[in-house]
Amino acid sequence: MTRTARAADAAAGTPGAADPAGPPRSLHALYEDPRTPVASGPDRARRQAALLARALGPVPSTVLDIGCGDGSAAATASRLLARHRLVGVDWSQDALRRAARHLTAVRGELSAPGLPFADGSADAVLFSEVIEHLVDPDAALDELHRVLRPGGHLLLSTPNLAAWYNRALLLFGTQPLFSEVSLRGIHGRPGSQVVGHLRLYTARALRSMLPAAGFRVVRVAGAPYHDVPRPFRPLDRAACHAPSLASILLVHARAVPRNAGTAPPPGPGGR
Repeated sequence: MTRTARAADAAAGTPGAADPAGPPRSLHALYEDPRTPVASGPDRARRQAALLARALGPVPSTVLDIGCGDGSAAATASRLLARHRLVGVDWSQDALRRAARHLTAVRGELSAPGLPFADGSADAVLFSEVIEHLVDPDAALDELHRVLRPGGHLLLSTPNLAAWYNRALLLFGTQPLFSEVSLRGIHGRPGSQVVGHLRLYTARALRSMLPAAGFRVVRVAGAPYHDVPRPFRPLDRAACHAPSLASILLVHARAVPRNAGTAPPPGPGGR
């Protein structure tokens, strides 16, 4: 739930300003609106940072937080990643102003002209709840693969379409949580906030999609969602032991060389 998904505007028409009397009329306005939630809770950030800290070990490394939003997730993770250089990236100027309180933050995009980093310059990328906002996730993964060194780490998180409660909701003909059919309001599902989700993923989908993009999946884990009603939170935490049922999917993958015959065409980063 970050503001890095500028490519999504192509699906929403011409960007427009937020209407003070009502909800934003485009994804661009939605992501610039400070009322839009930008994280799924500190528990996810801590779990994701712990996965990355174990993967990187003691050697100081460069970590890019792509879609850093307001920097709150990076601030939560900073204790576990204190020995590493953490750089936040977002396209929203409002997000960057707030993120600068927590980390070095620079403007960049996953679409043209691409991220402002050289090929293979990053040891790791945090990609926290961005992919569900993108019109072209394949191109975004290509750009992440470009900036990662061979063997570099990708830590991706995203809401789980097949979360335990979504399976139950579908049985009763209810729109799954996290899914959205309108930018102007919530229709057919629980919840009260529109956040601009365009795509939702299952663990099985990510296990298939990431290798196709040049990443070897190391581990899939789960994290709870902070907005689950209090009586159900113990169940939500228990579901993390079976990631395919968890609220939030955490994926650790590593960049691997692509076959010459299957490499993507040159992109905005000058591959």
